[in-house]
Amino acid sequence: MIIAVLGANGQLGNELQVLAKSYPDDSFYFTDIDEVNITQKESFENYIRKIQPDILINAAAFTAVDKAESDAEKAMQVNAKAVEIIASLSDTYHYFLIHVSTDYVFDGTHYKPYHELDVPHPVSIYGKTKLAGEQAIKGLLSRAIIIRTSWLYSSFGNNFVKTMLKLSKERSQLSVVFDQIGTPTYAADLADAILKICPQTQKIKNVEIYHYANEGVCSWYDLAKEIMYATASSCEIIPIETKDYPTAATRPHYSVLNKQKIKTDFGIRIPHWKDSLFHCLNQMNVLKK
Repeated sequence: MIIAVLGANGQLGNELQVLAKSYPDDSFYFTDIDEVNITQKESFENYIRKIQPDILINAAAFTAVDKAESDAEKAMQVNAKAVEIIASLSDTYHYFLIHVSTDYVFDGTHYKPYHELDVPHPVSIYGKTKLAGEQAIKGLLSRAIIIRTSWLYSSFGNNFVKTMLKLSKERSQLSVVFDQIGTPTYAADLADAILKICPQTQKIKNVEIYHYANEGVCSWYDLAKEIMYATASSCEIIPIETKDYPTAATRPHYSVLNKQKIKTDFGIRIPHWKDSLFHCLNQMNVLKK
């Protein structure tokens, strides 16, 4: 297969590049905004016409959640308008679209894991633009996959895990919210799942939404505590409420995702978040021995 990946410089894009080496029979093309402007139809179409992919993985997104509140136009351009362009050319160039979305399409008022059929109700500009991207795909395509994920981290890019590692070296105490509940997702695990799905896309007959995160449940406080434990840091983690850590964007208080559908349909086995966290920290050479 010829597989094109948009957003190559992001966390997921980088992890896909690492794993692509394990798929020598497939041809991968990785690109990002510096090479192809997906918000411009002509630029994107020229790229697609040149490589003629069988599958296109859209890992590109405007993910600065708080910044989106003050730059809604830019967030909408990348998270919705670009997705509309990508979807509109899928039938013309005969590629199957796998698009990555987010738990932020939900408002977080549930107290049981969200299913794919639960009605979205985003409470932030970021969530609204990501939902608009999903709706563009459903409005334009008869076949595609949308994968919602949550709390993404890896050894690449900027994320909560790397921020905790950095700040724990600079401070003796860190305050972290304990009343936002979800599941961290190691981008390498998500990348692995996506590449295992690629050869199975022929079974998809509609636009299907799937949820993927690591197994288990925790708060940001729990995650920070586990990072300190795994790295033998003496930095103290202090639990605080969301109201004590105001941000521009509202976060869902509960965004645990039910992953049964993706496990059943594709035979995906999902690691527990603690196991994956330790693996990532080991990759970064910061795990205590």
